[in-house]
Amino acid sequence: MTDDFDRAVSVMGEKAMTFSESVRSAFRRGETDAVVRMSEAEIERAQAAGDLAGEVEARYSLARVAIRGGDLPGGEARAREALAVALRSGDRALEERPRHVLAGVARMSGDLLRARDLYRESIALNEALGQPKTVNSEFHNLAFCELGLGNLDVARTLFAENRERVFHNGWADFVPYVCVAGAALATAEGDHSRAARMIGVADAAFAALGQVPDPDDAADLARMRAAATEALGPSDFDEQYAVGQHLEPRTAFDA
Repeated sequence: MTDDFDRAVSVMGEKAMTFSESVRSAFRRGETDAVVRMSEAEIERAQAAGDLAGEVEARYSLARVAIRGGDLPGGEARAREALAVALRSGDRALEERPRHVLAGVARMSGDLLRARDLYRESIALNEALGQPKTVNSEFHNLAFCELGLGNLDVARTLFAENRERVFHNGWADFVPYVCVAGAALATAEGDHSRAARMIGVADAAFAALGQVPDPDDAADLARMRAAATEALGPSDFDEQYAVGQHLEPRTAFDA
């Protein structure tokens, strides 16, 4: 799920914060080349300045770019580099993003048991750091692990609790991911018509924010889209998808 990009990065200086805001915005827009250029320049600047927080952010950004490009080993390597810098800093807040990426790599690699443990550890860390939006994000990812492990009831409960928190708190950046979760659950339940509608809702929600999905969620959407198209046929899929494009996310779950 989406990272908690709106949280204050209080440990960074003004220049590093400017980089952080710029690089995450570029990543959200899918501007991969720009992210790489900015991140490489920031690593050089941060190392010269002894700015460990800036270096962590830049290496973390490179990890996400690698994962988006399908290079999971490369993404893991960049995340481990970021984590090493974070551990050297002694500031546990800097560990959070690299640890999130490592959990995501485990999930995308199919090691769901390890991913589940890593997400639980990330949830505990973010609770200790007082970051409820990031806690919510990691519960979303944990639910996908449970779904992949066949624990449908557990996943259904986690998704519902997650959805309630998102709408109750007005966390707009998380709305598309709630819709991705709805599509995933419908797929697991064999309701491909509903899955097609929820994929339409999710795509529209991302477009409304001017964003693209995070790499793991993009991969999930692609699999669900393929499964629904195969089950329904291209014409019926397109029809249900078009319906979903015009549904409001909060009410789509009752449709």
